[in-house]
This record gives sequence, structure tokens and C-alpha cells, in this order.
Amino acid sequence: MDSKNFSEADSLQLINEMIGKAKKSYITKGWASIMWGGIIVFCSMATWVRVRYGISLGDVWILTIVAIVPQIYFSVKENKKRGFQSYEGSTLSYVWIAFGVSIFILTLYVNVVGGGKYSATLFMMLYAIPTFITGGVTTYRPMIVGGIFCWVASVVSLYTNFEVDSLLMAACGLFAWLIPGLILYSRYKKSKLN
Repeated sequence: MDSKNFSEADSLQLINEMIGKAKKSYITKGWASIMWGGIIVFCSMATWVRVRYGISLGDVWILTIVAIVPQIYFSVKENKKRGFQSYEGSTLSYVWIAFGVSIFILTLYVNVVGGGKYSATLFMMLYAIPTFITGGVTTYRPMIVGGIFCWVASVVSLYTNFEVDSLLMAACGLFAWLIPGLILYSRYKKSKLN
């Protein structure tokens, strides 16, 4: 628009459009949280079944590697659709990349050196960090609570056996990602109706 013809109404409309774009950058469908929460719950429960009942479903944790492909695809697609990335969104991308690299290194360490009793403790502690930061940056209370839950579960796991640790890991997936993701998905569906 020509600055000479830029009225107060035009200014307000531009401000409202920018606020709307900023709000949309925070509105997520929740699918990534649902997917990762579901995978962690499933893999942890499969591990619990193996330890408790001796029934093996194979190496179910390979699902976490397989899930990276759709995660990358849909993240790129969503960023292209959005058209821009906010400072907060960019920061959170780096937080989650750092988390992914850290989880990979910890998994490698556990497989090369041996996990020992406290590997689940370390995984749950790591789960808490990006979840808590994401909740704090986006002021999304369910993820803040989920991050705190993961820290508490990691401390509790210091005093429990591996069987219980598997249940704690499932609970972390449930409270840190699955439930917050379902809430986000519900909000997203409601926003589409309005």
C-alpha cells in the first residue's frame, strides 16, 4: 500500500493480520505429540510385557527411528504452508533437534557400553527438557506439567526396578506428549469450526 493512503483502519487491519499470523504459528495440530507419545507408550508397554511375562514383540524401539521420516516430512510441509517461522518457532526447532541428537547419543551409548539400571532414568530426564521448554515458551501448561512429570518419574526410577521403569517411561510418553497432543488436536479441530 502507498503510505499516503494508509489510513488508521488500514493500520488496524494490518496489525490484526499480523497478530492472526502469529497466533497461527502457535496453533499446531498436535499430531507430532500424539505420534511420539503413542510410540513411547507402546514401546514402553511392550518392554514391560517382555520383562513381566517373557513375551517379546521384537525390537519395538526401532519404531522411534522409523517415525523420524514422517516427522521430518510433515514438519517441512507445515513450515512451507505457514510461510514464515517466528523466533520462538526457530528456537524450539533447535531445542528439539538437540533433544533428538541427545537421545540418539544416549541410545548409542546404551547399546555400546550397556545401559545398566539407570538408562531409563536418563531417558526420562531427557524427555523432560524439550517438553518443559516448549511448554514454557508457548505457555502451554500441559507440556510444562508433562516435563515436570518426566523429571519426577526419573527421580522415582532411581528406586525402582526395570519393570517399573518401563511403566514410568510409558507414563512419561502419556503425560508429556500423548495427552498434550490430544488436547492440541482438539483445540485445532475447534479452531477450524470457528
